[in-house]
Amino acid sequence: MTSDKDRETILRDVLDRWKAGVDAHEPQQIAALFTEDAIFQGLRPYTVGRPGVAAYYDSQPPGLTAAYRILETAAPADDLVLGYLAVDFSFTDRPTLDVCLSVLVKRTEEGWRIGHYQVSRL
Repeated sequence: MTSDKDRETILRDVLDRWKAGVDAHEPQQIAALFTEDAIFQGLRPYTVGRPGVAAYYDSQPPGLTAAYRILETAAPADDLVLGYLAVDFSFTDRPTLDVCLSVLVKRTEEGWRIGHYQVSRL
């Protein structure tokens, strides 16, 4: 079983690349961080798979940036890491949107990839 530190390192590796893709408005770069069958729930109806992830981020406004904090981690299985985060999405033309994000990352042949992503506006 992975330690708290190992789980956070795994999450940061994936989420730092996700943040870089969001900040640079690179939807294909973001989508590549997800599994082929990822369940993705942003603030619109959910999609399954990388094309839906890419379309979601392609529709986001230029200048959108993300800042995250890992609040909790767990390892439900050897090749899975669950993360619960606070994320601030900043825009150039409106107030920052503060959300909670749950991600489940799994070890694949491509490395660690996001298999489930769900945003909540609690």
